[in-house]
Amino acid sequence: MKRIADVITVPVRTGFYADDQSAIRAGAKRDGFRYIGEPLTPGFISIRQPGEALSVLMVLDDGQVVHGDCASVQYSGAGGRDPVFSAERAAADIAEFVTPLLLGRALDSFRELTAEIDAVRTERGILHTAIRYGVSQAILGAVAAARGVTMAEVVQQEYATDAPLLPVPIYAQTGDDRYLNADKMILKGVDVLPHALINTVEEKLGARGEVLEGYLRWLVARIDELRPSADYRPRIHIDTYGTIGLAFGGEVGAVADYLAGLARICAPYELAVEHPIDAGSRTAQIERYVELRKQLRSRGASVRIAVDEWCNTIDDIRLFVEAGAADIIHVKTPDLGGVNDTIEALLLVRSAGLEAYCGGTCNETERSAQVSAHIAMACGASQVLAKPGMGVDEGLMIVGNEMARTAALVNARSLSAETTRNTSR
Repeated sequence: MKRIADVITVPVRTGFYADDQSAIRAGAKRDGFRYIGEPLTPGFISIRQPGEALSVLMVLDDGQVVHGDCASVQYSGAGGRDPVFSAERAAADIAEFVTPLLLGRALDSFRELTAEIDAVRTERGILHTAIRYGVSQAILGAVAAARGVTMAEVVQQEYATDAPLLPVPIYAQTGDDRYLNADKMILKGVDVLPHALINTVEEKLGARGEVLEGYLRWLVARIDELRPSADYRPRIHIDTYGTIGLAFGGEVGAVADYLAGLARICAPYELAVEHPIDAGSRTAQIERYVELRKQLRSRGASVRIAVDEWCNTIDDIRLFVEAGAADIIHVKTPDLGGVNDTIEALLLVRSAGLEAYCGGTCNETERSAQVSAHIAMACGASQVLAKPGMGVDEGLMIVGNEMARTAALVNARSLSAETTRNTSR
Protein backbone atom coordinates (compact mmCIF):
# COMPACT_ATOMS: atom_id res chain seq x y z
CA MET A 1 0.00 0.00 0.00
CA LYS A 2 1.40 3.38 -1.03
CA ARG A 3 1.94 5.99 1.67
CA ILE A 4 2.43 9.74 2.03
CA ALA A 5 6.16 10.48 2.30
CA ASP A 6 6.10 14.29 2.41
CA VAL A 7 3.77 17.31 2.40
CA ILE A 8 4.98 20.54 0.80
CA THR A 9 3.12 23.86 0.63
CA VAL A 10 3.72 26.85 -1.63
CA PRO A 11 1.70 30.05 -2.23
CA VAL A 12 0.20 30.22 -5.74
CA ARG A 13 -2.12 32.51 -7.69
CA THR A 14 -5.90 32.27 -7.98
CA GLY A 15 -7.89 32.95 -11.13
CA PHE A 16 -9.45 36.18 -9.85
CA TYR A 17 -9.75 38.47 -6.82
CA ALA A 18 -11.37 38.63 -3.40
CA ASP A 19 -14.12 41.29 -3.31
CA ASP A 20 -15.89 42.91 -0.37
CA GLN A 21 -19.51 42.18 -1.29
CA SER A 22 -20.93 44.46 1.41
CA ALA A 23 -18.99 47.46 0.13
CA ILE A 24 -19.95 46.76 -3.48
CA ARG A 25 -23.64 46.34 -2.66
CA ALA A 26 -23.43 49.58 -0.68
CA GLY A 27 -22.48 51.40 -3.87
CA ALA A 28 -18.68 51.42 -4.04
CA LYS A 29 -17.60 53.07 -7.29
CA ARG A 30 -15.34 51.49 -9.88
CA ASP A 31 -12.05 53.08 -10.94
CA GLY A 32 -10.77 50.96 -13.77
CA PHE A 33 -10.57 47.48 -12.31
CA ARG A 34 -10.42 48.55 -8.68
CA TYR A 35 -13.11 49.86 -6.34
CA ILE A 36 -12.75 53.16 -4.51
CA GLY A 37 -13.52 53.43 -0.81
CA GLU A 38 -13.01 51.65 2.47
CA PRO A 39 -13.87 47.95 2.91
CA LEU A 40 -16.79 47.02 5.14
CA THR A 41 -16.19 43.30 5.68
CA PRO A 42 -13.64 42.39 8.41
CA GLY A 43 -10.39 41.01 7.04
CA PHE A 44 -10.33 43.00 3.82
CA ILE A 45 -7.59 45.60 3.36
CA SER A 46 -9.24 46.96 0.19
CA ILE A 47 -12.59 46.42 -1.50
CA ARG A 48 -10.91 44.39 -4.25
CA GLN A 49 -7.67 42.56 -3.52
CA PRO A 50 -5.75 39.76 -5.26
CA GLY A 51 -6.97 36.32 -4.27
CA GLU A 52 -4.59 34.06 -2.37
CA ALA A 53 -4.14 30.31 -2.70
CA LEU A 54 -1.84 27.70 -1.24
CA SER A 55 -0.82 24.60 -3.14
CA VAL A 56 -0.50 21.42 -1.05
CA LEU A 57 1.84 18.92 -2.70
CA MET A 58 1.85 15.33 -1.45
CA VAL A 59 4.87 13.20 -2.28
CA LEU A 60 4.11 9.48 -2.28
CA ASP A 61 6.68 6.90 -1.21
CA ASP A 62 6.99 5.72 -4.83
CA GLY A 63 7.94 9.21 -6.01
CA GLN A 64 4.59 10.25 -7.44
CA VAL A 65 3.52 13.82 -6.63
CA VAL A 66 -0.08 15.05 -6.51
CA HIS A 67 -1.51 18.31 -5.29
CA GLY A 68 -4.58 20.23 -4.26
CA ASP A 69 -5.09 23.96 -3.88
CA CYS A 70 -6.43 25.82 -0.85
CA ALA A 71 -8.59 28.66 -2.15
CA SER A 72 -11.60 30.63 -1.03
CA VAL A 73 -14.52 32.32 -2.75
CA GLN A 74 -14.55 35.76 -4.33
CA TYR A 75 -16.97 37.10 -1.72
CA SER A 76 -15.28 35.83 1.44
CA GLY A 77 -16.88 36.78 4.74
CA ALA A 78 -20.32 37.28 3.18
CA GLY A 79 -23.47 35.26 3.85
CA GLY A 80 -22.03 33.36 6.80
CA ARG A 81 -18.77 32.35 5.11
CA ASP A 82 -15.27 32.05 6.54
CA PRO A 83 -13.13 35.21 6.47
CA VAL A 84 -10.67 36.23 3.76
CA PHE A 85 -8.08 33.50 3.19
CA SER A 86 -4.41 34.03 4.06
CA ALA A 87 -1.94 31.64 2.40
CA GLU A 88 0.73 32.47 4.99
CA ARG A 89 -1.51 31.62 7.94
CA ALA A 90 -2.76 28.48 6.18
CA ALA A 91 0.79 27.23 5.56
CA ALA A 92 1.52 27.57 9.27
CA ASP A 93 -1.67 25.71 10.23
CA ILE A 94 -0.95 22.89 7.79
CA ALA A 95 2.62 22.52 9.08
CA GLU A 96 1.43 22.38 12.68
CA PHE A 97 -1.80 20.41 12.48
CA VAL A 98 -2.06 18.58 9.14
CA THR A 99 1.38 17.40 8.07
CA PRO A 100 2.07 15.42 11.28
CA LEU A 101 -1.27 13.69 10.84
CA LEU A 102 -0.60 12.66 7.23
CA LEU A 103 3.07 11.68 7.09
CA GLY A 104 3.45 7.94 6.65
CA ARG A 105 -0.27 7.34 6.28
CA ALA A 106 -1.48 4.58 3.96
CA LEU A 107 -3.56 5.76 1.01
CA ASP A 108 -6.27 3.13 1.33
CA SER A 109 -9.33 5.32 2.03
CA PHE A 110 -10.14 8.86 0.90
CA ARG A 111 -13.15 9.03 3.19
CA GLU A 112 -11.28 7.99 6.31
CA LEU A 113 -8.37 10.38 5.80
CA THR A 114 -10.57 13.39 5.05
CA ALA A 115 -12.72 12.63 8.09
CA GLU A 116 -9.59 12.94 10.22
CA ILE A 117 -8.77 16.31 8.64
CA ASP A 118 -12.30 17.50 9.41
CA ALA A 119 -11.79 16.55 13.06
CA VAL A 120 -8.66 18.71 13.48
CA ARG A 121 -9.07 21.59 15.93
CA THR A 122 -6.78 24.60 16.40
CA GLU A 123 -6.93 27.34 19.01
CA ARG A 124 -9.26 29.15 16.58
CA GLY A 125 -11.51 26.12 16.09
CA ILE A 126 -11.86 24.00 12.96
CA LEU A 127 -9.49 24.53 10.05
CA HIS A 128 -10.43 27.28 7.59
CA THR A 129 -12.67 25.98 4.80
CA ALA A 130 -9.96 26.75 2.24
CA ILE A 131 -7.43 24.56 4.05
CA ARG A 132 -9.83 21.63 4.22
CA TYR A 133 -10.68 22.23 0.54
CA GLY A 134 -7.08 22.05 -0.67
CA VAL A 135 -5.87 19.25 1.59
CA SER A 136 -8.85 17.05 0.67
CA GLN A 137 -8.18 17.62 -3.04
CA ALA A 138 -4.62 16.43 -2.54
CA ILE A 139 -5.79 13.37 -0.60
CA LEU A 140 -8.26 12.49 -3.36
CA GLY A 141 -5.49 12.80 -5.96
CA ALA A 142 -3.14 10.73 -3.83
CA VAL A 143 -5.63 7.89 -3.34
CA ALA A 144 -6.35 7.91 -7.08
CA ALA A 145 -2.61 7.75 -7.85
CA ALA A 146 -2.16 4.92 -5.37
CA ARG A 147 -4.96 2.92 -7.00
CA GLY A 148 -3.99 3.80 -10.57
CA VAL A 149 -7.44 5.22 -11.38
CA THR A 150 -9.01 8.63 -11.89
CA MET A 151 -10.30 10.78 -9.04
CA ALA A 152 -13.81 10.32 -10.45
CA GLU A 153 -13.47 6.55 -10.07
CA VAL A 154 -12.34 6.88 -6.45
CA VAL A 155 -15.47 8.90 -5.67
CA GLN A 156 -17.66 6.47 -7.59
CA GLN A 157 -16.16 3.51 -5.73
CA GLU A 158 -16.08 4.89 -2.18
CA TYR A 159 -19.51 6.53 -2.27
CA ALA A 160 -21.26 3.89 -4.44
CA THR A 161 -22.69 6.52 -6.77
CA ASP A 162 -24.73 5.29 -9.70
CA ALA A 163 -23.67 8.14 -11.98
CA PRO A 164 -22.06 7.31 -15.34
CA LEU A 165 -18.65 8.95 -15.65
CA LEU A 166 -19.66 11.30 -18.45
CA PRO A 167 -19.27 15.08 -18.89
CA VAL A 168 -22.06 17.10 -17.27
CA PRO A 169 -23.47 20.45 -18.52
CA ILE A 170 -21.12 23.41 -18.02
CA TYR A 171 -22.22 26.77 -16.61
CA ALA A 172 -20.03 29.74 -17.57
CA GLN A 173 -19.88 33.20 -16.02
CA THR A 174 -19.34 36.50 -17.83
CA GLY A 175 -18.07 38.67 -15.02
CA ASP A 176 -18.65 42.35 -15.66
CA ASP A 177 -18.09 41.97 -19.42
CA ARG A 178 -21.57 40.53 -19.77
CA TYR A 179 -22.04 41.29 -23.48
CA LEU A 180 -18.77 40.25 -25.10
CA ASN A 181 -18.40 37.21 -22.86
CA ALA A 182 -21.99 36.12 -23.59
CA ASP A 183 -21.06 36.12 -27.28
CA LYS A 184 -18.15 33.78 -26.48
CA MET A 185 -20.48 31.42 -24.64
CA ILE A 186 -23.05 31.29 -27.41
CA LEU A 187 -20.42 30.71 -30.11
CA LYS A 188 -19.00 27.81 -28.09
CA GLY A 189 -22.42 26.34 -27.38
CA VAL A 190 -22.23 26.63 -23.59
CA ASP A 191 -24.97 24.64 -21.84
CA VAL A 192 -25.84 27.20 -19.13
CA LEU A 193 -25.15 30.93 -19.32
CA PRO A 194 -24.35 33.79 -18.60
CA HIS A 195 -24.29 34.35 -14.77
CA ALA A 196 -24.00 38.10 -15.59
CA LEU A 197 -22.80 39.24 -12.14
CA ILE A 198 -25.84 41.36 -11.23
CA ASN A 199 -24.35 42.57 -7.94
CA THR A 200 -25.50 46.23 -7.80
CA VAL A 201 -28.97 47.72 -8.10
CA GLU A 202 -28.22 51.05 -9.73
CA GLU A 203 -25.79 49.92 -12.41
CA LYS A 204 -26.75 46.33 -13.23
CA LEU A 205 -30.32 45.66 -12.10
CA GLY A 206 -32.03 49.02 -12.29
CA ALA A 207 -34.17 50.70 -9.65
CA ARG A 208 -37.17 48.64 -10.76
CA GLY A 209 -35.22 45.93 -12.55
CA GLU A 210 -35.30 47.60 -15.94
CA VAL A 211 -31.55 47.27 -16.64
CA LEU A 212 -31.61 43.48 -16.20
CA GLU A 213 -34.79 43.25 -18.29
CA GLY A 214 -33.02 45.06 -21.12
CA TYR A 215 -30.00 42.80 -20.85
CA LEU A 216 -32.10 39.64 -21.01
CA ARG A 217 -33.95 40.90 -24.07
CA TRP A 218 -30.60 41.47 -25.73
CA LEU A 219 -29.32 38.04 -24.62
CA VAL A 220 -32.30 36.15 -26.06
CA ALA A 221 -31.94 37.97 -29.37
CA ARG A 222 -28.22 37.30 -29.37
CA ILE A 223 -28.69 33.57 -28.77
CA ASP A 224 -31.10 33.45 -31.69
CA GLU A 225 -28.63 35.35 -33.87
CA LEU A 226 -25.38 33.52 -32.99
CA ARG A 227 -26.59 30.01 -32.12
CA PRO A 228 -24.07 27.42 -33.40
CA SER A 229 -26.85 25.01 -34.41
CA ALA A 230 -30.61 25.02 -34.82
CA ASP A 231 -31.11 22.79 -31.77
CA TYR A 232 -28.94 24.87 -29.41
CA ARG A 233 -31.12 25.65 -26.41
CA PRO A 234 -29.13 26.83 -23.39
CA ARG A 235 -30.54 27.50 -19.96
CA ILE A 236 -30.32 31.13 -18.90
CA HIS A 237 -29.00 31.30 -15.35
CA ILE A 238 -28.34 34.68 -13.75
CA ASP A 239 -26.88 35.45 -10.32
CA THR A 240 -28.43 38.54 -8.72
CA TYR A 241 -26.69 38.66 -5.31
CA GLY A 242 -29.85 39.66 -3.47
CA THR A 243 -30.26 42.84 -5.53
CA ILE A 244 -33.82 42.03 -6.62
CA GLY A 245 -34.89 41.92 -3.00
CA LEU A 246 -33.14 45.24 -2.40
CA ALA A 247 -34.87 46.89 -5.36
CA PHE A 248 -38.32 45.70 -4.29
CA GLY A 249 -37.95 46.33 -0.58
CA GLY A 250 -37.83 42.63 0.30
CA GLU A 251 -41.50 42.19 -0.72
CA VAL A 252 -41.77 38.57 -1.84
CA GLY A 253 -44.86 39.14 -3.96
CA ALA A 254 -43.24 41.97 -5.87
CA VAL A 255 -40.11 39.88 -6.40
CA ALA A 256 -42.24 37.00 -7.70
CA ASP A 257 -44.03 39.32 -10.13
CA TYR A 258 -40.71 40.60 -11.40
CA LEU A 259 -39.24 37.10 -11.81
CA ALA A 260 -42.34 35.92 -13.65
CA GLY A 261 -41.82 38.83 -16.04
CA LEU A 262 -38.19 37.84 -16.58
CA ALA A 263 -39.30 34.31 -17.46
CA ARG A 264 -41.58 35.72 -20.16
CA ILE A 265 -38.69 37.75 -21.56
CA CYS A 266 -36.42 34.67 -21.67
CA ALA A 267 -38.95 32.36 -23.35
CA PRO A 268 -38.50 29.91 -24.99
CA TYR A 269 -35.35 29.48 -22.92
CA GLU A 270 -35.59 28.20 -19.35
CA LEU A 271 -34.67 30.73 -16.68
CA ALA A 272 -32.91 30.11 -13.36
CA VAL A 273 -32.28 32.96 -10.92
CA GLU A 274 -29.68 32.62 -8.19
CA HIS A 275 -29.95 34.49 -4.89
CA PRO A 276 -32.79 36.90 -5.79
CA ILE A 277 -33.25 37.87 -2.12
CA ASP A 278 -30.79 38.06 0.77
CA ALA A 279 -32.81 37.70 3.97
CA GLY A 280 -29.84 38.18 6.28
CA SER A 281 -29.71 34.78 8.01
CA ARG A 282 -30.10 31.09 7.23
CA THR A 283 -33.48 30.74 8.92
CA ALA A 284 -34.91 33.85 7.28
CA GLN A 285 -33.48 32.83 3.90
CA ILE A 286 -35.20 29.46 4.03
CA GLU A 287 -38.53 31.01 5.04
CA ARG A 288 -38.33 33.67 2.35
CA TYR A 289 -37.42 31.22 -0.41
CA VAL A 290 -40.17 28.77 0.53
CA GLU A 291 -42.64 31.64 0.21
CA LEU A 292 -41.07 32.86 -3.04
CA ARG A 293 -41.38 29.44 -4.68
CA LYS A 294 -45.00 29.26 -3.51
CA GLN A 295 -45.71 32.68 -5.02
CA LEU A 296 -44.07 31.73 -8.30
CA ARG A 297 -46.16 28.54 -8.54
CA SER A 298 -49.34 30.52 -7.92
CA ARG A 299 -48.42 32.70 -10.91
CA GLY A 300 -47.61 29.73 -13.11
CA ALA A 301 -44.05 31.02 -13.50
CA SER A 302 -41.46 28.46 -14.53
CA VAL A 303 -38.51 30.31 -12.97
CA ARG A 304 -36.14 27.99 -11.12
CA ILE A 305 -34.71 29.41 -7.88
CA ALA A 306 -31.09 28.68 -7.06
CA VAL A 307 -29.78 29.12 -3.52
CA ASP A 308 -26.27 30.38 -2.76
CA GLU A 309 -25.58 32.62 0.26
CA TRP A 310 -26.58 31.25 3.70
CA CYS A 311 -26.35 27.74 2.23
CA ASN A 312 -22.66 27.12 2.82
CA THR A 313 -22.22 23.89 4.80
CA ILE A 314 -23.64 20.43 4.38
CA ASP A 315 -25.90 21.10 7.39
CA ASP A 316 -27.16 24.28 5.70
CA ILE A 317 -27.82 22.38 2.50
CA ARG A 318 -29.72 19.65 4.35
CA LEU A 319 -32.05 22.27 5.88
CA PHE A 320 -32.70 24.00 2.54
CA VAL A 321 -33.42 20.63 0.90
CA GLU A 322 -35.76 19.48 3.67
CA ALA A 323 -37.70 22.75 3.52
CA GLY A 324 -37.99 22.69 -0.27
CA ALA A 325 -36.49 26.18 -0.31
CA ALA A 326 -34.94 25.99 -3.80
CA ASP A 327 -35.06 24.20 -7.13
CA ILE A 328 -31.29 24.29 -7.58
CA ILE A 329 -28.78 23.98 -4.76
CA HIS A 330 -25.46 25.67 -5.48
CA VAL A 331 -22.95 23.43 -3.77
CA LYS A 332 -20.25 26.09 -3.61
CA THR A 333 -17.21 23.87 -3.36
CA PRO A 334 -14.79 26.10 -1.33
CA ASP A 335 -17.55 26.96 1.17
CA LEU A 336 -18.11 23.29 2.06
CA GLY A 337 -14.52 22.84 3.18
CA GLY A 338 -13.31 19.36 2.29
CA VAL A 339 -14.38 17.99 -1.08
CA ASN A 340 -15.72 15.01 0.87
CA ASP A 341 -18.50 17.35 2.04
CA THR A 342 -19.03 18.52 -1.54
CA ILE A 343 -19.56 14.91 -2.54
CA GLU A 344 -21.97 14.24 0.31
CA ALA A 345 -23.90 17.43 -0.46
CA LEU A 346 -24.26 16.72 -4.19
CA LEU A 347 -25.51 13.21 -3.49
CA LEU A 348 -27.91 14.51 -0.83
CA VAL A 349 -29.39 17.08 -3.21
CA ARG A 350 -29.67 14.61 -6.06
CA SER A 351 -31.37 12.00 -3.87
CA ALA A 352 -33.98 14.61 -2.92
CA GLY A 353 -34.86 15.14 -6.58
CA LEU A 354 -33.42 18.67 -6.72
CA GLU A 355 -30.76 19.97 -9.08
CA ALA A 356 -27.26 19.56 -7.66
CA TYR A 357 -25.08 22.32 -9.07
CA CYS A 358 -21.36 21.68 -8.51
CA GLY A 359 -20.24 25.28 -8.41
CA GLY A 360 -17.53 27.32 -6.79
CA THR A 361 -15.99 30.65 -7.63
CA CYS A 362 -13.88 32.53 -10.13
CA ASN A 363 -11.28 32.95 -7.35
CA GLU A 364 -10.06 29.33 -7.43
CA THR A 365 -7.21 27.65 -9.30
CA GLU A 366 -6.94 25.33 -12.27
CA ARG A 367 -6.33 22.39 -9.92
CA SER A 368 -9.42 22.91 -7.78
CA ALA A 369 -11.40 23.25 -11.02
CA GLN A 370 -10.05 19.94 -12.32
CA VAL A 371 -10.88 18.15 -9.08
CA SER A 372 -14.39 19.67 -9.14
CA ALA A 373 -14.88 18.30 -12.65
CA HIS A 374 -14.16 14.75 -11.44
CA ILE A 375 -16.55 15.16 -8.51
CA ALA A 376 -19.33 16.59 -10.68
CA MET A 377 -19.10 13.60 -13.02
CA ALA A 378 -18.97 11.01 -10.25
CA CYS A 379 -21.93 12.56 -8.41
CA GLY A 380 -24.14 13.11 -11.46
CA ALA A 381 -24.33 16.89 -10.92
CA SER A 382 -26.89 18.80 -12.97
CA GLN A 383 -24.23 21.33 -13.96
CA VAL A 384 -20.66 22.31 -13.13
CA LEU A 385 -19.10 25.75 -13.06
CA ALA A 386 -16.49 26.74 -15.63
CA LYS A 387 -13.72 28.09 -13.42
CA PRO A 388 -11.49 29.80 -12.43
CA GLY A 389 -11.43 33.37 -13.73
CA MET A 390 -13.91 35.51 -15.61
CA GLY A 391 -12.51 35.13 -19.12
CA VAL A 392 -14.93 32.32 -20.14
CA ASP A 393 -12.57 30.49 -22.50
CA GLU A 394 -10.06 29.46 -19.86
CA GLY A 395 -12.60 28.01 -17.45
CA LEU A 396 -14.45 26.20 -20.23
CA MET A 397 -11.16 24.71 -21.40
CA ILE A 398 -9.98 23.59 -17.96
CA VAL A 399 -13.24 22.03 -16.76
CA GLY A 400 -14.48 20.79 -20.13
CA ASN A 401 -11.17 19.22 -21.14
CA GLU A 402 -10.77 17.51 -17.76
CA MET A 403 -14.21 15.90 -18.08
CA ALA A 404 -13.56 14.88 -21.70
CA ARG A 405 -10.22 13.26 -20.87
CA THR A 406 -11.60 11.49 -17.81
CA ALA A 407 -14.59 10.09 -19.71
CA ALA A 408 -12.36 8.92 -22.56
CA LEU A 409 -9.93 7.21 -20.20
CA VAL A 410 -12.65 5.45 -18.21
CA ASN A 411 -14.37 4.34 -21.43
CA ALA A 412 -11.13 3.02 -22.93
CA ARG A 413 -10.38 1.10 -19.75
CA SER A 414 -13.89 -0.38 -19.80
CA LEU A 415 -13.57 -1.42 -23.46
CA SER A 416 -10.19 -3.03 -22.77
CA ALA A 417 -11.62 -4.99 -19.85
CA GLU A 418 -14.55 -6.12 -21.99
CA THR A 419 -12.19 -7.25 -24.75
CA THR A 420 -10.10 -9.20 -22.25
CA ARG A 421 -13.21 -10.93 -20.86
CA ASN A 422 -14.42 -11.88 -24.33
CA THR A 423 -10.98 -13.20 -25.34
CA SER A 424 -10.69 -15.37 -22.23
CA ARG A 425 -14.02 -17.11 -22.82
